[in-house]
Amino acid sequence: MIIPIASAKPSEVEASIYVLNLGKFDVGTGSFTADFYLSLKCDKCEIGDFEFMNGRASSVDKIIDSKNEKFYRIQANLNSPVNLKEFPFDTQEMQIVIEDKTKDNNELIYVADLEESGFDESITFTGWNIDGFDAKVDEHEYDVYDSVYSRYMFTISISRIALNSFMKTFLPVFFIMLVVLFSFILDPDKITTRLGMAGSSLVATVMFHISISNQIPPVGYLTFADKFMVLTYFILFAIFAINILLLEMLERKENELVERIHRKTEYSVFIIIPLLYVLLFLIF
Repeated sequence: MIIPIASAKPSEVEASIYVLNLGKFDVGTGSFTADFYLSLKCDKCEIGDFEFMNGRASSVDKIIDSKNEKFYRIQANLNSPVNLKEFPFDTQEMQIVIEDKTKDNNELIYVADLEESGFDESITFTGWNIDGFDAKVDEHEYDVYDSVYSRYMFTISISRIALNSFMKTFLPVFFIMLVVLFSFILDPDKITTRLGMAGSSLVATVMFHISISNQIPPVGYLTFADKFMVLTYFILFAIFAINILLLEMLERKENELVERIHRKTEYSVFIIIPLLYVLLFLIF
């Protein structure tokens, strides 16, 4: 009788990261620098050697180097995927990802040790809020090599400072729109002045949109700032069209109709247009 031999279980290595410092996060490439401690522990196994899957270490100092425990201080140049759909209120994830160099998940799997993971509270990250961290283990499959490796991922979540983003991106446009709205208070005989205000505001809005777009790399989708500017273009175009219509009616001596339209739009625009922006912020 042949007794089947039980397959050996993979070694479980407890991994934890404690971040000491973070360098500038480049939105264009997703690159950043990190200074951190990396701890790898295993009771009855050899830990092996690791590598970074989203960058390279610029320096590695071994503080503990034994068979069952390794402790490093590492400075690394890393990069993470960038998602700018919510720009300028976007949140990003700064990841530190490691795998074993030679052992697949049949030999070694990582276990995230959350108790010894974290980041130093003294870290200051200009222009961003540090919202927290997470650590998890996933499996990464290499189809061409027919192998699967255990992957440890430490993630720090950051978000832009909302007040600064609003002041720099949206407040100037709101003031431009406010000037255009007050033009509706002018009597219809000042229609050429109203047209001039709407036209100059449209040009200013286009130039401001270009300056916003230059802050981020080209992407294949609309950011929230783009959607905001598209709505602004639509509103300015509608205002421009209303003024052109009123001018044409004045030339046809349809003064009563012009006065009626003027009375209906004089103050209603102060309700309708802000409401459109509120809906934009609520929906998107």
